[in-house]
Amino acid sequence: MKRRNTVTPVPLSPVYRAETLRKLAREEIDVLVVGGGVTGAGVALDAASRGLSVALVEARDFAAGTSSRSSKLIHGGLRYLENLDFKLVREALKERSLLLQTLAPHLVRPVKFLVPLKHRVWERGYIGAGVTLYDTLGGARALPRHRHLSKRGAGKVAPGLADDALIGAIQYYDAQVDDARHTMTIARTAAEQGASVLTRARVTSLIRDGERVVGAKVVDRESGAEIEVRAKTVVAATGVWSDDMAEAAGIPAPFTVRASKGIHLVVPREKIDLDTGLILRTEKSVLFVIPWGRHWIVGTTDTEWDLDREHPAASQADVDYVLDHLNAVLRTPITADDIEGVYAGLRPLLAAKATSTTKLSREHAVAHPVPGLVIVAGGKYTTYRVMAADAVDVAVEDLGRPAPSSWTERLPIVGATGYHELWGARHALVQRTGLPIRRIEHLLQRYGTAIEDILESISDRPELGEPIPGTAEYLKAEAVYAVSHEGALHLEDVLTRRTRISIEERDRGVTAAPVVAELMAPLLGWDSHRQEREVANYLARVEAERSAQAQPDDEAANASRLAAPALLPS
Repeated sequence: MKRRNTVTPVPLSPVYRAETLRKLAREEIDVLVVGGGVTGAGVALDAASRGLSVALVEARDFAAGTSSRSSKLIHGGLRYLENLDFKLVREALKERSLLLQTLAPHLVRPVKFLVPLKHRVWERGYIGAGVTLYDTLGGARALPRHRHLSKRGAGKVAPGLADDALIGAIQYYDAQVDDARHTMTIARTAAEQGASVLTRARVTSLIRDGERVVGAKVVDRESGAEIEVRAKTVVAATGVWSDDMAEAAGIPAPFTVRASKGIHLVVPREKIDLDTGLILRTEKSVLFVIPWGRHWIVGTTDTEWDLDREHPAASQADVDYVLDHLNAVLRTPITADDIEGVYAGLRPLLAAKATSTTKLSREHAVAHPVPGLVIVAGGKYTTYRVMAADAVDVAVEDLGRPAPSSWTERLPIVGATGYHELWGARHALVQRTGLPIRRIEHLLQRYGTAIEDILESISDRPELGEPIPGTAEYLKAEAVYAVSHEGALHLEDVLTRRTRISIEERDRGVTAAPVVAELMAPLLGWDSHRQEREVANYLARVEAERSAQAQPDDEAANASRLAAPALLPS
């Protein structure tokens, strides 16, 4: 098999989508992947890179669920060391190193954290030993080693902490990622390797031939048309919908996945006087304060959720919980008025015998309950690649022929190859384009070497080099590129996942919405009426989320969030 070691981005354009629908309706494939989160995208990439014929279908958008609503950390899970979960931590730290150095250096970058110490002697030794182990497991030396700080030393890097918040501290390093952009880019890389990837395509049922699963019926949610996709094996990577796939196959669920809700707040960088991220213990888990450009991301919670899975809602109780724990250590409290954005997501946790979601293992499971069906679930964002390789190893058993071993640990995703060299030459890009250095750095850290596509569009249409109104961070060219190359089909896709305008701007993208819709319209064939519908739909979503966050509990928040209309057409 010829392996393609260089990555030429495949534009996930409207034309690509139409061609993919026609292709899937007439050709049998080796592997049909259901689910466009990070695990599903990883499965599609792993299978395609082994030379298999692959399709990925996603009911909404890439990373529309859990994979756009995480803490945006690539980490080993420092707290798992307390449970002696060395295998999981070692595995995750190896993946962290691969992502930082080889697979996605343009999207994954180091971030330092401070662990405040409250007890003398024993706590420094106990936590220090754990962080020392963290520094050495699984190739963790990709980042600087931890250091111990006195109270005075901690005050220099964290002057915003209250006097009684710590007696000293330990500072260590992890990494962070824009999860939605990373997931979408993995899907693009899968397409470059030959996979057919399709969003807004919902599986309505599985096709059986006796006991065997031989494909799925898929509805194109944009046109309403239904196609049958024939496949030698179906891999379900559907997260909190995993039990539904077993039900669709008419079999008992091989394992049960429970949903745990986590919410995060986004606040302005100047509101918390820190030169480092922060990790705080709570009675349930930990609370992260994570630097995010001009902002901080603060979270998360961990509560069981059995309501609507497409649109989990943050309640007033959730927001108050995060604020209370954060303000307990700050000199100057954060208020509700300081909050720029809020987002809620669901973690798919494997349900063992534990009675609380916080005690469930984050390790993943792969099941092969009937011929032609593989279900993968659990795990954590950082280890998506391992989960994907394990799932494809099992899927290959249904093909009746051998396939190469996984090699995705050596396969950079779109934009990664040559990134370090281009970053080093970024001042030359400034001279060539006339764009400010901060613009070039912003684009490099979102597109890597695919920046040339963006720069070419600005050269052809200089007005695309202007910022999108209502945001200082994103250019009009990025909204156009989201449609022409990144598979965006709706206004929400651009404002929520291709960019982060929906959580980074205080108005949550209301100002940007009509301008972005106008930029998208020519590429998607929208008339003025359709543009207005897209904007109205987005504004209704913003209002529904704001209303939910004013509700006292999950039930009321869920009802408020569901008041927003579904995306049209459906």
